[in-house]
Amino acid sequence: MTMTTPPPAATPDEPHENGIENRDVAGLSQGRIVLKRFLGHRGALVGMVVLALVTILAFSSIGVGGIPGWWKYAPGDRPAGFDPVTDRGAPTLGLPTWLGGSGLAWGDAPFGRDNLGRDIFARTMLGAQTSLIVMAIMGIVAAVMGIAVGALAGYYRGATDQALMRFTDLIITFPLIVIGAVLGKMAGDSGVYVLALVLGLVVWTTLARLVRAEFLSLREREFVDAARVAGASDTRIILKHMLPNAMGPIIVNTTLLMSAAVLLEASLSYLGFGVKAPDISLGKMVSDYQSYFQTRPWLFWWPGAFIIVIALCVNFIGDGLRDAFDPRQRKIPSLRAMNRARLAQQESLVAATPALPTGADVAGVDVEKRARETGRRDDEPGGTA
Repeated sequence: MTMTTPPPAATPDEPHENGIENRDVAGLSQGRIVLKRFLGHRGALVGMVVLALVTILAFSSIGVGGIPGWWKYAPGDRPAGFDPVTDRGAPTLGLPTWLGGSGLAWGDAPFGRDNLGRDIFARTMLGAQTSLIVMAIMGIVAAVMGIAVGALAGYYRGATDQALMRFTDLIITFPLIVIGAVLGKMAGDSGVYVLALVLGLVVWTTLARLVRAEFLSLREREFVDAARVAGASDTRIILKHMLPNAMGPIIVNTTLLMSAAVLLEASLSYLGFGVKAPDISLGKMVSDYQSYFQTRPWLFWWPGAFIIVIALCVNFIGDGLRDAFDPRQRKIPSLRAMNRARLAQQESLVAATPALPTGADVAGVDVEKRARETGRRDDEPGGTA
């Protein structure tokens, strides 16, 4: 006689966790589920708010495109009567008393001045503008290149796949900082926009391989076969049917790639292969003021701080998008939420259980049952009258 091994029992907390998660997303579309998960990621929300504040501060303070800002100094202004010998250009920003300062104060030069009397706040804001512009352009160019190469390789396969992937492998073999330095040296004198465009042409390889893997999986799905049978062209199948189903990984990878773009631009500018004068970037400011580390350290405190803040904010946003788009990522509910779910489940079980009959009801049922049986025996032939 064969014995059947029973399936392993679920842990007590597992049904409550699944029930809480399923109840939170019940009746929602896929887009609403992704939005709900993203808004539930605290790090992503903080990163998005801080990045928005940094962007608003950078573009509104000194203006952009001929539009004046609210700050009174331009990045190249030098106040009359400034003596670099007697005036060290220390920051006038005052910390609040609860942080050990003398009180919150903005002052005439909150980030200090350099050895020529130029306002560091205005120069840092211009450097932040440069980093944000380079980040956006590099992200867009890399996304277009990666999607195009990966989609064509994954959809057509065969010789097209081999040619595109071998070209991608060739780009990957070169260290990114080396090829970026060579291209940055060639395009740095042409301006920030050309530099961002050129660098975006070499950072798309990871995204291309990811898109190729997604398209190799999607091209075997039933809806792609149905579109092909219906007479849809390859371009329509790729753009209308397959690409929307691969947008989750594409968005996540592009966001993380933009964070790496900020660090790449800062690194190249620090080494002298990126942004060139008269343009200003955060990495170039750190490079220009590195000799003042001991005498005027605030000259590169602020550029370095803004590099870290921008990169971390974009990374936090990318982590939130990854958790929102990945269905395997589950948010573990708190102990209070699990206890409430367990209590609600017990109450629902009690409400669904039928009430047991009382002693009188049981006796009445037995009497009625015996009466029916006696009546059937009396109706049978030969029964007693």
